[in-house]
Amino acid sequence: MDAKDALSGLMTAIDEHRWDDLAAFLHPEFACRLVHTGEEFGRDAWVAFNADYPGFDRLIVEDLVGSDEAAAARSLVLGDADAGPQRFACASFAHLRDGLIVELVEVWTDLDQEAPEGTRGA
Repeated sequence: MDAKDALSGLMTAIDEHRWDDLAAFLHPEFACRLVHTGEEFGRDAWVAFNADYPGFDRLIVEDLVGSDEAAAARSLVLGDADAGPQRFACASFAHLRDGLIVELVEVWTDLDQEAPEGTRGA
């Protein structure tokens, strides 16, 4: 399996809430880093983080590119919280070793933000 197929399979399993299938895509030395929070997870902790995330509904891959050893995806993540619907954009960057994802770097942002006043030209 190349990196594009591995990342696509992982994202599909997440969208379908198939939490028990996630580890099959991940190398035993897997590490995930969330750039926006500085958090780092090993394989089991990352699977649990996803399975236990409150209000998660859908992960929709909007763009996916890759090669044999590396892939990147841009996704829309939908959820529901006490305050109402949530929408996030996520950029995921995966690297393979031995046909499995060994490193995943993700950058998340809330889609309901506004540009700070005075930062855009008229």
